[in-house]
Amino acid sequence: MWAHYPVIADWSSSAPTGYTPPVGALAPFDARALERAFAQLAGTIEANAVPTAYITHPSFLLHDMGPYHPECPDRLNAIGDRLISAGLDAYLRHYSAPAATGEQIGRVHGHEYVATIEAESPTTGLHFLDPDTAMNPHSLTAARHAAGAVVLATDLVLSGECRTAFCAVRPPGHHAERNRAMGFCLFNNVAVGAAHALAQGVARVAIVDFDVHHGNGTEDIFSDDSRVLMVSTFQHPLYPYSGLDNPAPNMVNIPLSAGTGSAGFRDAVTDHWLPALERHRPEVLLVSAGFDAHREDPLAGLKLVEDDYAWVTRQLVAIAARHAKGRIVSTLEGGYGLSALGRSATEHIRELVAG
Repeated sequence: MWAHYPVIADWSSSAPTGYTPPVGALAPFDARALERAFAQLAGTIEANAVPTAYITHPSFLLHDMGPYHPECPDRLNAIGDRLISAGLDAYLRHYSAPAATGEQIGRVHGHEYVATIEAESPTTGLHFLDPDTAMNPHSLTAARHAAGAVVLATDLVLSGECRTAFCAVRPPGHHAERNRAMGFCLFNNVAVGAAHALAQGVARVAIVDFDVHHGNGTEDIFSDDSRVLMVSTFQHPLYPYSGLDNPAPNMVNIPLSAGTGSAGFRDAVTDHWLPALERHRPEVLLVSAGFDAHREDPLAGLKLVEDDYAWVTRQLVAIAARHAKGRIVSTLEGGYGLSALGRSATEHIRELVAG
């Protein structure tokens, strides 16, 4: 996966000559415009009253797969720092992620698989499960809390304590299959959250995945489960080279060729995702929020910008308002250009807050 790319010291990359910053990038400071934006946001938040949760845990910064690995602790710092600089952090309600229980993880992963992951956890150094996916002594704890973050987020939105939630987690999860770790992922966080919602009596769940890589693990877990609709876009061909072979009726997989930008992505969402979501009428939406389809990301070749993540989030907020009482749980997946990740996640979260 990432090993095919040259090692670079700064995964955020530098801007080429003549580069025009995308929407959301740093621009000349306009104090009056910033003041108007904050006033508008504050008014929207006051009108909505129900807050957006931001869920994370210290163990996520201790999970480390080695120098130069793109799925690194700095990813969470990039998001947190950008939220503060954008003035959004104060509008979020912060929670510490609990560890998911064995029962919660066991709804989507086999008992033997979980036992194997526990047994493979090293006491020192790194242990590689595959060429891309490694564990250090803190990884198992982080993986349990990453899954637990989505469980907590699901409880918060179902209870009405929060309307929406963003889980700033590591390791990511959507490549983890029922019985296989891969693609930086140990437990499938979004699947744990969806299964938890179903266990709480929710009749219909939707999982939206806009990561640049196909969420093969989520498809493996929920294929042919009519209670769960999964809609996704992803670059193809690209790791994990899946998503096209006989998808089940509850899977709406839309491959995008390298170089696809805003227009192609928005057409896929409008023509395929939104009609499927309207038909399914989900009672809660979960989002596998990968930001590696951004044009600055070093691991792929799509050309999205921050405004695309804001736009698609607004579409999901509208669907949730019609069918799910506004309930959206979003959890971090990919995104490896640090600056682009911070900017894109912030625009996504801004729309969750404003929604």
